Amino acid sequence: MSQESRHAVVTGAGNGLGAAIARRLGAAGWDVTGVDVRAAAVEETLDSVAKEHGVRTRALVGDLADPAFATGLVDEAWALAPVDGLVNAAGIYPAIPFLSLDVERWNHVQAVNVVAPLLSTQQLARHAIEAGRTPAVVNLTSGAAKRARPGTAHYSTSKAALTMVTMACAIELGHAGIRVNAVAPGFFSIDSEVNPISAEYAALMASADILPGGARPEDVANAVLYLLGDEARWITGATLPVDGGTSVGSASLPQHFPDTSPWQVGTTAAPDTPEEN
Repeated sequence: MSQESRHAVVTGAGNGLGAAIARRLGAAGWDVTGVDVRAAAVEETLDSVAKEHGVRTRALVGDLADPAFATGLVDEAWALAPVDGLVNAAGIYPAIPFLSLDVERWNHVQAVNVVAPLLSTQQLARHAIEAGRTPAVVNLTSGAAKRARPGTAHYSTSKAALTMVTMACAIELGHAGIRVNAVAPGFFSIDSEVNPISAEYAALMASADILPGGARPEDVANAVLYLLGDEARWITGATLPVDGGTSVGSASLPQHFPDTSPWQVGTTAAPDTPEEN
């Protein structure tokens, strides 16, 4: 990797949103180090990025639940070239009913979804400050950080925590010119073998979108590219929803009252309100 080209690290690059982000960055001329627990998947993604866009790529394979790997992946990537962008896109969301949730599975989700981004960002900052560089970080949070659903106590908590980690890192690293932001996707059907979703569930979630046309992974990738770039130089600590409007509210619910009353339209006095003579 040349010193002149921009270099990004993308976790979860084997498929889904992480792969879409890796492809979008490659199309914009970024060299990409992709990270995933699945060797074949991440290597296939990065090979296609390199061939299609003529950029340099490298795969790092390991489990982000391992703190040593989450920290060391930045060291390995930096050895190739200084890192200008870190995208923490990896995440797991096993659906577990609340009364079946145990501490081992709770801790595993927090380790991948919260601790790994924290450790990777710390290590990136150490390298960047020593080298006098100003990379940008983008974390993938979720609309679930603000809206719980059955079976997601561990996942929603992890994404809410990652949102706060984003803001805390932005405050602590701003003095060094390091920007830390987040993108909060709504529901995306990405056919992931790590996070499988039934067709019925996908259809139900998609019905909540306000905008027509359906979500595409490229929508998230475009937002990430913007936040990594110079156009976003004065943005840090922000969370950008990319959710088709679902965080605004629900367009699928019925009107909450069937009709108006005389008091609502002002044609009579409200109950217990004396009429003027």
